Amino acid sequence: MHARPPFDAAKARRLRESLGMTPAHVSYGMWAAFGLRITPETIAAWELQEETPNETELAALAGALWCSPADLLGTPRTLHEYRLVKGVALSDVALQVGMPTAQYAEVERTGTWTGNEQQAATLAAILGLSVRTHTELTGKDRKLREHLRSAAGSRWQAYVRPVHKLLPALDRPTVERVLERLNDEFHKRSFSSLSWIDTSTETGSNSVDAGRQFLDEVGEHFWAHLEALHPGR
Repeated sequence: MHARPPFDAAKARRLRESLGMTPAHVSYGMWAAFGLRITPETIAAWELQEETPNETELAALAGALWCSPADLLGTPRTLHEYRLVKGVALSDVALQVGMPTAQYAEVERTGTWTGNEQQAATLAAILGLSVRTHTELTGKDRKLREHLRSAAGSRWQAYVRPVHKLLPALDRPTVERVLERLNDEFHKRSFSSLSWIDTSTETGSNSVDAGRQFLDEVGEHFWAHLEALHPGR
Protein backbone atom coordinates (compact mmCIF):
# COMPACT_ATOMS: atom_id res chain seq x y z
CA MET A 1 0.00 0.00 0.00
CA HIS A 2 1.39 3.42 -0.99
CA ALA A 3 1.97 6.20 1.48
CA ARG A 4 -0.21 9.23 0.90
CA PRO A 5 1.08 11.81 -1.59
CA PRO A 6 3.41 14.59 -0.31
CA PHE A 7 0.63 17.16 -0.02
CA ASP A 8 1.59 20.87 0.03
CA ALA A 9 -0.99 22.26 2.46
CA ALA A 10 0.15 25.88 2.21
CA LYS A 11 -0.09 25.84 -1.58
CA ALA A 12 -3.60 24.37 -1.45
CA ARG A 13 -4.71 27.10 0.92
CA ARG A 14 -3.17 29.85 -1.24
CA LEU A 15 -4.87 28.49 -4.36
CA ARG A 16 -8.25 28.33 -2.63
CA GLU A 17 -7.94 31.86 -1.27
CA SER A 18 -6.80 33.23 -4.64
CA LEU A 19 -10.02 31.88 -6.15
CA GLY A 20 -12.09 33.50 -3.41
CA MET A 21 -13.38 30.12 -2.28
CA THR A 22 -14.18 28.84 1.19
CA PRO A 23 -13.64 25.23 2.28
CA ALA A 24 -17.41 24.81 1.81
CA HIS A 25 -17.12 25.89 -1.83
CA VAL A 26 -14.31 23.40 -2.39
CA SER A 27 -16.31 20.68 -0.67
CA TYR A 28 -19.27 21.31 -2.97
CA GLY A 29 -17.03 21.37 -6.06
CA MET A 30 -15.52 17.99 -5.17
CA TRP A 31 -18.96 16.48 -4.69
CA ALA A 32 -20.54 18.04 -7.82
CA ALA A 33 -17.71 17.19 -10.23
CA PHE A 34 -16.27 14.02 -8.74
CA GLY A 35 -18.96 12.57 -6.49
CA LEU A 36 -16.71 12.72 -3.44
CA ARG A 37 -18.35 13.81 -0.23
CA ILE A 38 -15.56 15.58 1.65
CA THR A 39 -16.63 17.89 4.45
CA PRO A 40 -15.38 21.49 4.73
CA GLU A 41 -13.89 20.48 8.07
CA THR A 42 -11.76 17.83 6.37
CA ILE A 43 -10.53 20.31 3.77
CA ALA A 44 -9.62 22.72 6.56
CA ALA A 45 -7.77 19.87 8.31
CA TRP A 46 -5.80 19.23 5.11
CA GLU A 47 -4.76 22.87 4.97
CA LEU A 48 -3.71 22.76 8.63
CA GLN A 49 -1.67 19.60 7.95
CA GLU A 50 -3.74 17.69 10.47
CA GLU A 51 -4.77 15.22 7.76
CA THR A 52 -3.61 14.41 4.22
CA PRO A 53 -5.74 13.61 1.15
CA ASN A 54 -5.25 10.28 -0.60
CA GLU A 55 -4.57 10.04 -4.33
CA THR A 56 -8.26 10.07 -5.32
CA GLU A 57 -9.06 12.97 -3.01
CA LEU A 58 -6.03 14.88 -4.28
CA ALA A 59 -7.23 14.61 -7.89
CA ALA A 60 -10.70 15.83 -6.92
CA LEU A 61 -9.29 18.67 -4.85
CA ALA A 62 -7.13 19.76 -7.78
CA GLY A 63 -10.19 19.75 -10.01
CA ALA A 64 -12.14 21.90 -7.57
CA LEU A 65 -9.23 24.35 -7.37
CA TRP A 66 -8.74 24.48 -11.15
CA CYS A 67 -5.20 23.17 -11.05
CA SER A 68 -3.34 19.91 -11.66
CA PRO A 69 -2.58 17.43 -8.86
CA ALA A 70 1.12 18.24 -9.35
CA ASP A 71 0.38 21.82 -8.25
CA LEU A 72 -0.66 20.53 -4.83
CA LEU A 73 2.27 18.23 -4.23
CA GLY A 74 5.39 18.88 -2.21
CA THR A 75 8.80 17.35 -2.85
CA PRO A 76 8.38 13.75 -4.07
CA ARG A 77 10.22 11.00 -2.22
CA THR A 78 9.34 7.79 -4.07
CA LEU A 79 8.83 6.60 -7.66
CA HIS A 80 5.09 6.61 -6.95
CA GLU A 81 5.21 10.26 -5.89
CA TYR A 82 7.39 11.31 -8.81
CA ARG A 83 4.84 9.73 -11.13
CA LEU A 84 2.03 11.63 -9.41
CA VAL A 85 3.93 14.90 -9.81
CA LYS A 86 4.33 14.18 -13.54
CA GLY A 87 0.64 13.32 -13.79
CA VAL A 88 1.31 10.06 -15.65
CA ALA A 89 -0.82 6.95 -15.17
CA LEU A 90 0.90 3.85 -13.83
CA SER A 91 -0.11 1.84 -16.90
CA ASP A 92 1.35 4.49 -19.21
CA VAL A 93 4.71 4.45 -17.40
CA ALA A 94 4.78 0.65 -17.54
CA LEU A 95 3.99 0.70 -21.27
CA GLN A 96 6.70 3.25 -22.08
CA VAL A 97 9.25 1.45 -19.93
CA GLY A 98 8.37 -1.85 -21.57
CA MET A 99 7.38 -3.64 -18.39
CA PRO A 100 4.16 -5.48 -17.46
CA THR A 101 1.90 -3.18 -15.47
CA ALA A 102 1.82 -5.58 -12.52
CA GLN A 103 5.61 -5.70 -12.41
CA TYR A 104 5.98 -1.92 -12.46
CA ALA A 105 3.26 -1.58 -9.82
CA GLU A 106 5.31 -3.90 -7.62
CA VAL A 107 8.40 -1.74 -8.20
CA GLU A 108 6.51 1.30 -6.91
CA ARG A 109 5.06 -0.65 -3.99
CA THR A 110 8.33 -2.17 -2.78
CA GLY A 111 10.87 0.38 -3.98
CA THR A 112 12.90 -2.47 -5.50
CA TRP A 113 13.91 -2.10 -9.14
CA THR A 114 13.50 -5.31 -11.19
CA GLY A 115 13.99 -3.98 -14.72
CA ASN A 116 17.10 -3.75 -16.89
CA GLU A 117 19.40 -0.77 -17.48
CA GLN A 118 17.60 0.43 -20.60
CA GLN A 119 14.25 0.35 -18.80
CA ALA A 120 15.77 2.23 -15.88
CA ALA A 121 17.08 4.94 -18.23
CA THR A 122 13.66 5.24 -19.87
CA LEU A 123 11.99 5.54 -16.47
CA ALA A 124 14.39 8.32 -15.46
CA ALA A 125 13.54 10.23 -18.64
CA ILE A 126 9.77 9.82 -18.19
CA LEU A 127 9.78 10.96 -14.56
CA GLY A 128 12.52 13.57 -14.94
CA LEU A 129 14.76 11.97 -12.33
CA SER A 130 18.22 13.29 -11.59
CA VAL A 131 21.06 10.76 -11.63
CA ARG A 132 21.16 10.77 -7.84
CA THR A 133 17.41 10.37 -7.39
CA HIS A 134 17.30 7.65 -10.01
CA THR A 135 20.16 5.81 -8.29
CA GLU A 136 18.52 6.00 -4.87
CA LEU A 137 15.01 5.11 -6.00
CA THR A 138 16.12 2.10 -8.01
CA GLY A 139 18.12 0.72 -5.08
CA LYS A 140 21.62 1.15 -6.56
CA ASP A 141 22.91 3.51 -3.88
CA ARG A 142 24.19 0.79 -1.50
CA LYS A 143 26.30 -0.88 -4.21
CA LEU A 144 27.51 2.52 -5.38
CA ARG A 145 28.72 3.42 -1.88
CA GLU A 146 30.67 0.16 -1.72
CA HIS A 147 32.46 0.97 -4.98
CA LEU A 148 33.11 4.56 -3.91
CA ARG A 149 34.65 3.54 -0.59
CA SER A 150 37.03 1.23 -2.41
CA ALA A 151 37.83 3.81 -5.09
CA ALA A 152 38.61 6.47 -2.50
CA GLY A 153 40.85 4.23 -0.42
CA SER A 154 42.71 2.34 -3.15
CA ARG A 155 43.30 2.52 -6.91
CA TRP A 156 40.37 4.54 -8.20
CA GLN A 157 41.02 3.50 -11.81
CA ALA A 158 39.85 -0.04 -11.04
CA TYR A 159 36.37 1.24 -10.12
CA VAL A 160 35.66 3.41 -13.14
CA ARG A 161 34.01 0.56 -15.04
CA PRO A 162 31.77 -0.76 -12.21
CA VAL A 163 30.67 2.77 -11.24
CA HIS A 164 29.98 3.67 -14.86
CA LYS A 165 27.97 0.47 -15.22
CA LEU A 166 25.84 1.47 -12.23
CA LEU A 167 25.43 5.03 -13.57
CA PRO A 168 25.23 4.74 -17.37
CA ALA A 169 23.70 8.23 -17.61
CA LEU A 170 27.15 9.60 -16.77
CA ASP A 171 29.88 9.56 -19.39
CA ARG A 172 33.07 7.71 -18.55
CA PRO A 173 35.33 10.83 -18.39
CA THR A 174 33.01 12.32 -15.77
CA VAL A 175 33.18 9.16 -13.67
CA GLU A 176 36.97 9.20 -13.96
CA ARG A 177 37.24 12.81 -12.83
CA VAL A 178 34.93 12.35 -9.85
CA LEU A 179 36.63 9.16 -8.66
CA GLU A 180 40.05 10.80 -8.98
CA ARG A 181 38.84 13.74 -6.89
CA LEU A 182 37.40 11.41 -4.24
CA ASN A 183 40.66 9.51 -4.03
CA ASP A 184 42.68 12.71 -3.79
CA GLU A 185 40.39 14.20 -1.15
CA PHE A 186 40.50 11.05 0.97
CA HIS A 187 44.29 11.04 1.02
CA LYS A 188 44.42 14.72 1.83
CA ARG A 189 42.16 14.15 4.83
CA SER A 190 44.16 11.23 6.11
CA PHE A 191 47.83 10.35 5.85
CA SER A 192 49.07 9.52 2.34
CA SER A 193 50.73 6.42 3.75
CA LEU A 194 49.41 4.73 6.87
CA SER A 195 52.34 2.36 7.25
CA TRP A 196 54.30 4.71 9.48
CA ILE A 197 51.41 6.20 11.51
CA ASP A 198 51.41 5.60 15.23
CA THR A 199 47.67 5.57 15.83
CA SER A 200 48.25 5.63 19.56
CA THR A 201 49.17 9.29 19.25
CA GLU A 202 46.54 12.00 19.13
CA THR A 203 47.68 13.18 15.68
CA GLY A 204 47.57 9.70 14.18
CA SER A 205 44.19 8.97 15.72
CA ASN A 206 42.68 12.18 14.37
CA SER A 207 44.02 11.46 10.89
CA VAL A 208 42.58 7.95 10.84
CA ASP A 209 39.26 9.23 12.19
CA ALA A 210 39.13 11.88 9.46
CA GLY A 211 39.70 9.21 6.83
CA ARG A 212 37.04 6.96 8.27
CA GLN A 213 34.55 9.80 8.46
CA PHE A 214 35.22 10.64 4.83
CA LEU A 215 34.56 7.03 3.80
CA ASP A 216 31.37 6.96 5.87
CA GLU A 217 30.15 10.03 3.96
CA VAL A 218 31.66 9.09 0.60
CA GLY A 219 28.28 9.08 -1.18
CA GLU A 220 27.64 12.71 -0.27
CA HIS A 221 31.13 13.67 -1.42
CA PHE A 222 30.57 11.87 -4.73
CA TRP A 223 27.33 13.74 -5.47
CA ALA A 224 28.88 17.05 -4.41
CA HIS A 225 31.78 16.58 -6.83
CA LEU A 226 29.37 15.56 -9.61
CA GLU A 227 27.22 18.64 -8.98
CA ALA A 228 30.32 20.82 -9.16
CA LEU A 229 31.24 19.33 -12.53
CA HIS A 230 27.73 19.15 -13.97
CA PRO A 231 25.20 21.33 -12.08
CA GLY A 232 21.69 19.90 -12.19
CA ARG A 233 22.73 16.34 -13.01
